Amino acid sequence: MKVFNKIKGQRGEDLSAAFLKKNGYKILCRNYRNKIGEIDIIAEKKNCIIFVEVKARSSAMFGLPSEAVDDKKQAKIRRVAEVFMLDKKYQNKEVCFDVIEVLDDEINHIENAF
Repeated sequence: MKVFNKIKGQRGEDLSAAFLKKNGYKILCRNYRNKIGEIDIIAEKKNCIIFVEVKARSSAMFGLPSEAVDDKKQAKIRRVAEVFMLDKKYQNKEVCFDVIEVLDDEINHIENAF
């Protein structure tokens, strides 16, 4: 089951990255990791750095994928993003946090999700 979830997650990230590119986003990094955690996709559009959490599911039986991005997950993503911004010296850029739900290969891009 874990291997299946990893494959589904990778497919969701691939679909999400393609979707973002098609919609004018520049992908800066995928699967950025530091000692705090990981961010699935980091993109840029119009002087804004967008940190994207991708959640993929094959059905909504256990809720929408975005519902898995709870307060604890959001706080962790913010901390990882802060380190990224300091590392890359992006002081003069706006920051946004988006969630992309992939539900049975359908994309729902939630901009400024948190």
